Amino acid sequence: MKKYAYNEITFMQYTLFIHGSQVGIGILQLPHQLAEYAGTDGWISIIIGWVLSVIASLFLVQVMKKHPEDTLIDLLPRYFGVWAGKAFTLFLALYFGFLAYTVICRAILFISSWILPQTADYMLMILFCVPSYLVVRNGLRIQGRYSELVFFISLWMPLFYLVPLKDAHWHYLLPLVKDGWGPVLHTASFTIYSFLGFETAFFLYPFLQKKESATLGIVIANTMSMLVFLFVTISCFVFFSPEGILQFNEPTLNILKVVELSFLERLEIVYLAFYLFIISTTWMPYMFWAVFCSSQLLGKQNHHRHLVVFLLLSIAGTIGFKLTFDKNDKWQQLLGNVGLLIAFALPVALWLYTGGYRLLKRRRNY
Repeated sequence: MKKYAYNEITFMQYTLFIHGSQVGIGILQLPHQLAEYAGTDGWISIIIGWVLSVIASLFLVQVMKKHPEDTLIDLLPRYFGVWAGKAFTLFLALYFGFLAYTVICRAILFISSWILPQTADYMLMILFCVPSYLVVRNGLRIQGRYSELVFFISLWMPLFYLVPLKDAHWHYLLPLVKDGWGPVLHTASFTIYSFLGFETAFFLYPFLQKKESATLGIVIANTMSMLVFLFVTISCFVFFSPEGILQFNEPTLNILKVVELSFLERLEIVYLAFYLFIISTTWMPYMFWAVFCSSQLLGKQNHHRHLVVFLLLSIAGTIGFKLTFDKNDKWQQLLGNVGLLIAFALPVALWLYTGGYRLLKRRRNY
């Protein structure tokens, strides 16, 4: 009997789960950050980051194929022992939990800065915790359906970026690689942070109904994220001047100020409010994997109590610590470095280790 049969997800849910984990808060500031490091050649770094993420994803799927009914926390004790597996499970619970908290805090900072500057941070955290509890408590299948819903109801959002393109200056992109490949390659090491999220396939794989489509799904998810990053980044690059874009921390929102509707005065405010649905598809999966790891660590199948504890700690953390963009940037940098090890280094290391382990075991049997 399959261990995770109750929460099986479809191919589309699997793909959108990964895509939603990648396209979150980072895209709001990505054009500014790319322009700061590589100028208008920064869009090339997105393609390089996509290639690296696809390669790492392929290694990840190959590792999971060897034990299709196990998640990462089931797999590690097989090769490294029970205590090492428990230690890494605790580490993952802390990593995913802090990551989910950081994403929610970033969303709160955006809302406080753009929409509700007079509202206390802890009040916004409480408002975010209520729908998070309602979705996350019901397991992976409900979250998969939620990811599908958010994806389809947000398909209209990229269309508004076509309006500013009537005033686009495409010559801003020329000449290509104007400052050499050094800045582009340096920025590529930064853009791969935007693709973090595909490592959740370490946990999604055993829940997937048709596991033979896992490779296709993870490649599609990475490609969809790459296309979104490229579209928004290039739109900002050709609308703002190379120097002007550096004046805006969130050019993805500032560009929408030129869009005028007869029934709506400030589109970017409504756009950001609706964009919270997309950001929620980033923090909710991380929140679920945090309580999933903690409940598995204690041998519990029900993660409801762990979820309640996590949400209460999140609210308490917002009350005890003042949220700032600088502090959140430091958290993201720290978590990004850890995420690189989990998403890019771990799949390759496990692929080499499991291959060598099986070869050594086969030789011993002979």
